[in-house]
Amino acid sequence: MKKAAPVLRTVILLAALLAACAPGASRAGEARQALVAFFDHLNCGEYAEADALYGGDYEALVSFNPALDPADHAALWQNGCRMNGLQCLTVRSATLKDHHSDTYVFFVEFNDPNGSLFVRGPCCGATETEMPSESHFEYRVAETADGQFKVLDLPVYVP
Repeated sequence: MKKAAPVLRTVILLAALLAACAPGASRAGEARQALVAFFDHLNCGEYAEADALYGGDYEALVSFNPALDPADHAALWQNGCRMNGLQCLTVRSATLKDHHSDTYVFFVEFNDPNGSLFVRGPCCGATETEMPSESHFEYRVAETADGQFKVLDLPVYVP
């Protein structure tokens, strides 16, 4: 019986290793890398590079910036991050929550500029009870037909 335990342990470890190397796991890792890179680019002011990793809607950015050309995505991102209240912070952690066909859903935590955990508190006169503080935010990343990964959601907004 004692000899069976190491064999069983080896089989379990091998199964876990194979599961981690499965195509779905590596694709989720690539989706996570795209998410982290998107926010790194925004945080560094590399708006064109960030835009290449974005596949979501620009409606809010355009409405925040009616004087800008809606096709000038880099300028929209710059204003979004610098003036419009989008929190273009670095990713502290991104944990896979779910996966539906070509879309990966992550729970994301961000770093404040001082390195501490970013927490969005109550807004606009609401109390903590009415609008509890948040430090985990949900982000979707979709795989396109050509195998690229695009972030679908805007950065956290703080008015």
